[in-house]
Amino acid sequence: MFKRWLLALVARVGLIVLGLCCCLSLFYLLACKPASRSSQQSPLWSGGATSKEGYMALLQEREDSHRHYINSLTKQIAQLKEALQERTQQLQESLDKAKTKGILPQGLESLHKTPTQSDLKLFRSQLNQAEVNSGVKLPNEYAVIPFDIFTLRRVYQLETGLTKHPEERPVRKDRRDELIGTVETALHVLNGPQQHMDNIRRKRTYSPSDFVEGLTRTERDRGTVYELMFKGDGPQDFTHLVLFRPFGPMMKVKSDSVDTRSMLINIIVPLSKRPDTFRQFINNFREVCIKQDGRVHLTVVYFGRDQIDQVKAMLDQTTRETRFRSFTLIQLNEEFSRGRGLDVGARAWRRSQNVLLFFCDVDIHFTADFLTSCRLNAEAGNQERNWILERLWVWHDMPVQV
Repeated sequence: MFKRWLLALVARVGLIVLGLCCCLSLFYLLACKPASRSSQQSPLWSGGATSKEGYMALLQEREDSHRHYINSLTKQIAQLKEALQERTQQLQESLDKAKTKGILPQGLESLHKTPTQSDLKLFRSQLNQAEVNSGVKLPNEYAVIPFDIFTLRRVYQLETGLTKHPEERPVRKDRRDELIGTVETALHVLNGPQQHMDNIRRKRTYSPSDFVEGLTRTERDRGTVYELMFKGDGPQDFTHLVLFRPFGPMMKVKSDSVDTRSMLINIIVPLSKRPDTFRQFINNFREVCIKQDGRVHLTVVYFGRDQIDQVKAMLDQTTRETRFRSFTLIQLNEEFSRGRGLDVGARAWRRSQNVLLFFCDVDIHFTADFLTSCRLNAEAGNQERNWILERLWVWHDMPVQV
């Protein structure tokens, strides 16, 4: 009985204590509750007008701060420019005084030195010996100094022959700086006042994006020659600039315009059977030569009679779908010979128009840019650049079977 009463008493006391704790907790929450943000902001942002005015005031304060910062920077730039001008003037005056006294510091003589007749004569002799304006007779092909072809991103070395891919990867930093400096010098020449005085050329401003490609080679005892091509006023117009560095300041040799509108390319393909491969060639020919270029002629020299009907059907289908009729199909009842086919295809050209012959294999895949390079690196009556084209098309991302 006593135990039951004691348990009831403990339960009642526990309930009372629990109730007191709950009341104290509720009182604490009510007493210590922080004021709401809306109540705090109500005096300052009580109405819509007041809120907008405060926001505009804050924006005005930020704008004044930025304006003050800009004015400070502008003032600092003006002070730096003035200080630079004063230093430049002081340096010029000191150089003039030193020059009058004949004590110009070593290394600065070139600032006031004009080329003498002996220097010009030396540069001219090196220029003539460097085969820039005219070539010289060599004992054999091993004495030829090859060119390197370069763009803004790549350099193609031709001296490696067919042993490896000609692209230099990665390009050495000194080599890259040299070629970029050459392109910058060419841009200064083309955009200079003397170039704009030329009545043949319309005034325009050249940029690095106008650079197409360049040729360069170094002769150990003469100097370095650079031939650079830039885009002209039209898609078929280009500007050809020749620079020469005779182990001294770079010199401009000549600058002329190159018009490729009338340069027709006759693509000669010897073929025997292989209709599937020829179909791939025709598809590439349609996309590149017909749709993008249009100034080409295709000569197909077919050996034998087997499967020639399929070749004729492909050419007829191409003519119907593209209305391109500049095809020549020659059929020979002989055993396949690539040299014989190229010779017959070249002699089959009967038009009076001068044409650039492109000896091609049915496995070749080329682009419109490659056709442009062919035109830029070819000159009527000049065969000294033929080896450049032969080297280019083999490695121009093309599968070749010979």
